[in-house]
Amino acid sequence: MKSIFKLSAWLLIPALPVLMLFTTGCKPADKQIVPPPVIQTGWDDLLEDIQTPDEWMKKREVLRQRFLELIGDNAKPPSRPPLEWEIHDSAVVDNIYIRKLISYNVEPDQRAWAYLAIPLHLDKPAPAIVALHGTAVEGKDVTAGFSDRDPNHTQQAHLDHLARRGFIVIAPDHFNMGQRLPPEGTYHTDILYDRHPDWSAPGKIVYDASIAIDLLVTLPMVDTTRIATLGHSLGGQSAIYLAAYDPRIRVAASSDGSFTFRYNTSYMEWARPRGEYSYFMNLRSTLEAGRLPPIDIHEIIALIAPRPFLDIIALNDQYGGSRPGHQQRVMMDLRLADLWQLLGSPENFSFYVRGETHQFGYNSRELVYAWIDRYLQTPRAANPKVLMKNPDMAIK
Repeated sequence: MKSIFKLSAWLLIPALPVLMLFTTGCKPADKQIVPPPVIQTGWDDLLEDIQTPDEWMKKREVLRQRFLELIGDNAKPPSRPPLEWEIHDSAVVDNIYIRKLISYNVEPDQRAWAYLAIPLHLDKPAPAIVALHGTAVEGKDVTAGFSDRDPNHTQQAHLDHLARRGFIVIAPDHFNMGQRLPPEGTYHTDILYDRHPDWSAPGKIVYDASIAIDLLVTLPMVDTTRIATLGHSLGGQSAIYLAAYDPRIRVAASSDGSFTFRYNTSYMEWARPRGEYSYFMNLRSTLEAGRLPPIDIHEIIALIAPRPFLDIIALNDQYGGSRPGHQQRVMMDLRLADLWQLLGSPENFSFYVRGETHQFGYNSRELVYAWIDRYLQTPRAANPKVLMKNPDMAIK
């Protein structure tokens, strides 16, 4: 025992000066309590010179026009064709909901395809959701829960998950995926720009998704005052754009979709060349010259206010630029929160920042569903019960 003690003491003695140096070197400085500094960000232009809701509404009109110009809305068809929707197949799922494969007109010579899920045994009109899939050749099959090619797909089976929670859900294919995939088998955008050179891929997606809302509101079992949208990745971006575009969307949630133009080291990804998926073909010359378009994502999100909106960001997202750029998106959301505060609805804006990569994991999924449950007031969002103490069971 003596030898062990001597060895232990020998090991401790050299550490004492280091320990003393460490403790004396960490003596707290004499700091004073001061008010919190004002946070300045690169997104302060959102509310620059805006002090009142009336001033914001005037600016909002300017931003909305810029948004419509960005997506090329003036290139859409001059009128919406009759829906003339058809049911091609149907199946009852676990005696909980019926899933229908449907098609409907979006242009005079073009039909969209979607799954429509309706819970069984509804006794009153129910809330509805436009569930938008991400970039995938499978399209709406991901949203319906049919795709396991990517482990991330199983988390994005929104149609199945939400129909089980009591929602009516429509899950359309984007214009170049799923049953609308180009013959080459890749989701390029060449066909869109050949037909409508002044339109954009986001503009086409939100236009078609808005027609999906047209279909929803014709259904007697849909509560037209309670319609939401959600999505991840391309679906998350599309959910933002759809909520900004169509005021019938009352609640929106986006996962990994709020990518920016500014502070984005991958900004040329917005305008890829022919043969690829190009969001904004008409922005190539602008971006190549290092110039920003006249509106950015924070101003597009602002068009949703004061309706409820949830933004989910991955700090280590492998898309949409670098990690510092994603950190800037956090600052962007802090500034957006000020807008909802100005409009008297601060509780209607939330954001969730996580250290993950580009994925829709369990936490994000449950948060998005809870957000929609809360604002569409579904049974899943029931108030907690108050338990009554039983005098006979009192602890002695």
